[in-house]
Amino acid sequence: MKKLFKFILNTIPRPILIRLSYWVRPIVAFLLKGDNFTDPIDGKSFRMFLPYGYGNQRNNVLSPSTLSLERHRLLWLYLRNETDFFTSEKRILHFAPEQAFYKRFKKQKNLDYTTTDLISPLADVKADICNLPFEDNTYDVILCNHVLEHIPDDTKAMQELYRVLKPGGMGIFQIPQDLSRATTYADDSITDRNERAKVFGQYDHVRVYGRDYFDKLRSCGFIVDEVDYTSTISAEDIRRYCLAKGEIIPVCSKK
Repeated sequence: MKKLFKFILNTIPRPILIRLSYWVRPIVAFLLKGDNFTDPIDGKSFRMFLPYGYGNQRNNVLSPSTLSLERHRLLWLYLRNETDFFTSEKRILHFAPEQAFYKRFKKQKNLDYTTTDLISPLADVKADICNLPFEDNTYDVILCNHVLEHIPDDTKAMQELYRVLKPGGMGIFQIPQDLSRATTYADDSITDRNERAKVFGQYDHVRVYGRDYFDKLRSCGFIVDEVDYTSTISAEDIRRYCLAKGEIIPVCSKK
């Protein structure tokens, strides 16, 4: 199964994968019903989660029902338990909207919800993150997760995120991060697709972020809270929800 998923991820374009998943997901979820692992987003339980990864695949990480990964389930728990995201009226801007969240956020009557991306079929507005077509100080919440590692000029992207966030608003900008690295690593001379996947974790990533990621956000004006939310979750729930212990949620705000 791992080889099959690796082949699918590496050969089928992501927009097509998104469309295919709507047909395949209910069948896979039915076949994997059980009680070993639970997706907190929809509360459904399974005997196993699916493997996922462009290079080295991780076991038991992709929920069969919502297609959430570790980072999505952690973010959901944080938003549900620690914020008023689901109860207060807010204008939301969501970059590269994840299937795990898209329909659920769309249905939230308290949210004025806009999605954006260059290629995603789920995007309301096709836009370049480095040149956004939105007014200053527009959004109460901006979600931009696992996007910046794809952007060559991530400084410009961060500046645009800061510009369109309202003062007092919240931005959550998760990225794949190597916390053992003090500084971010990039090398534009690596052009081979397989070598880029080996070095950066995915062929279309342009860097590996280190611990200095948070300071780069601060240099663009953000106030950054480095939230280790798994430290507040029991070991049993980390196992049951298939979370990545120690993953940091960058919770950003603007004065």
